[in-house]
Amino acid sequence: MAVNSTKKDESTALADKAKTILRLAKYLLNYKGSIVVVLMIIAVATAITLINPLLIEYSIDECIVKKDYTSLYQVAILALILNFVLFAAVKGRMYLMAKISNKILVSIRDELYSHLQKLGLRFYDSLPAGKILSRVIEDVNSLKGVLQDLVVTLLPQFITLIAVVVIMFIKNPILAAATLVSTPLLVAGLLFIKVKCSTLWHIHSKKSSNLSGVIHEDISGMRIIQGFAAEEETADSFSTAVKEHQDSFRDAVRIGDLFNSVIEFTTMLSTICMYFVGVKFLHIDSESVGTLTAFSLYAGMIWQPISQLGNLYTNLVRNVARANRIFEVIDTAPEVFDREGATELPEISGSVEFKDVSFSYDDKKGVLDNVSFKVKPGETIALVGPTGAGKSTIANLISRFYDIKQGQILIDGHDLTSVTIESLRKQMGVMTQDNFLFTGTIADNIRYGKLDATQEEIEAAAKAVNAHDFIMKLEKGYETELQERGAGLSVGQRQLLAFARTMVSMPKILILDEATSSIDTQSEILVQKGIAELLKGRTSFVIAHRLSTIKNADRIFVVDHGRIVEAGSHNELMAQKGEYYSLCQAQMA
Repeated sequence: MAVNSTKKDESTALADKAKTILRLAKYLLNYKGSIVVVLMIIAVATAITLINPLLIEYSIDECIVKKDYTSLYQVAILALILNFVLFAAVKGRMYLMAKISNKILVSIRDELYSHLQKLGLRFYDSLPAGKILSRVIEDVNSLKGVLQDLVVTLLPQFITLIAVVVIMFIKNPILAAATLVSTPLLVAGLLFIKVKCSTLWHIHSKKSSNLSGVIHEDISGMRIIQGFAAEEETADSFSTAVKEHQDSFRDAVRIGDLFNSVIEFTTMLSTICMYFVGVKFLHIDSESVGTLTAFSLYAGMIWQPISQLGNLYTNLVRNVARANRIFEVIDTAPEVFDREGATELPEISGSVEFKDVSFSYDDKKGVLDNVSFKVKPGETIALVGPTGAGKSTIANLISRFYDIKQGQILIDGHDLTSVTIESLRKQMGVMTQDNFLFTGTIADNIRYGKLDATQEEIEAAAKAVNAHDFIMKLEKGYETELQERGAGLSVGQRQLLAFARTMVSMPKILILDEATSSIDTQSEILVQKGIAELLKGRTSFVIAHRLSTIKNADRIFVVDHGRIVEAGSHNELMAQKGEYYSLCQAQMA
């Protein structure tokens, strides 16, 4: 039973590899004209390669033995011309295939990156950034050799192998059979190595991805590592990942190297058999030395393609696993996408309605439970409650970062699933506690909220959130180049720039998810004054713990265990002395 299961698993794995290789080959069809030229060059090169042993045979048996030096010079000139053509053909083939494969890599990387931008937050919650980075860079780069080998190695070497065997049997069947006597031994050895090699390279591929994830995580969390003096422990974890990566590579290479050893042994065995049969049984004399020499060259031309095909298989095994990881991402269906018949969301006033909305991130543990509410255009709603109550989930659903399974969310009466995602998000502004800044100028970072924003609009947004003054104190003002993630700026300054980026888009609906938590009290007062004027007539949802941020909201929703348990103004809820009152008392205490 276990044996049948193993065979089934192996056959399934082999079928998956074949599908992956065929899928890679389809990218070559986009360059049919160039591929035809490459195949023509390969045909010329293969023909010259097959002719060379015949020229040597003729030179020995007809020219040297018979002392016909005139014919020998003519053959030498012909061979020189043919091999110059062969050299040019090989160079041309390499250039064209490098050009084609580089274009294909660019298209695969573009396709992968474009698809990554369509995937929802659930995908990024489940896969570390380091592993995603590994797929976009390392895994795509590894495909270059595979694409070239499919055309440059697989096809010509296979044709050469068949042609050589046919020529040998036509010239002398007995010598041909003697040359191929070790073929069963070769096949048995390669089949054994194939199974082991496939498993070991698959393991190495996983270890390589794990190492990339560890490096990315450690670099991203370096401040925490140094802050807790955890350098030694982190170094130990890194060393473990490096050792596993190194060991898996060594094991795979060690098995892979057996390909050449098996081929060298069978080559030696077949050559001995060929000479033994030729001399002992066929009684080859001096007049047929050319034939024996030609057979010797053809024998080498048999084992060379097999060797290269073996190396090709090793590379395929090593890189098909990486190709699978790329295609796994490309084949991952976006959870949030424009439904068929989705229309552009017209300019909205900002009303928001939840109708019996329930939601779960993992389809097991509920986060929201039959939540219903209506928000009028221009209202400011504060969402408060304990951690994990569902506040940020409400904000994420309004932005349609996730799709609900039950209920309905309406904006200005439009169901979110009936409008395009782009037209929805263009009219929204979202700010979180961890606001990412891109490498580039301050002006470019603010302009990211509105790509066609003028310098006047950028400065107006910065002034509105009181970021203008600190920007102008920098050496180059708005043209100051920011380092990665805004390094060199204070946390508060980064938050203010993120505010300006959101404000320049002039959103109809604004979501602030703990957006002022990292700003000191003085900066917060300036920000609150700045955005008060800018947010007039705009619907906003504010998630915060500071009373100063939420008490002026038009209404406050107290969220607990996925439900809105209280709703009202600050004064109304304080008078009720319920959940909100308890939260305020605890904070003041």
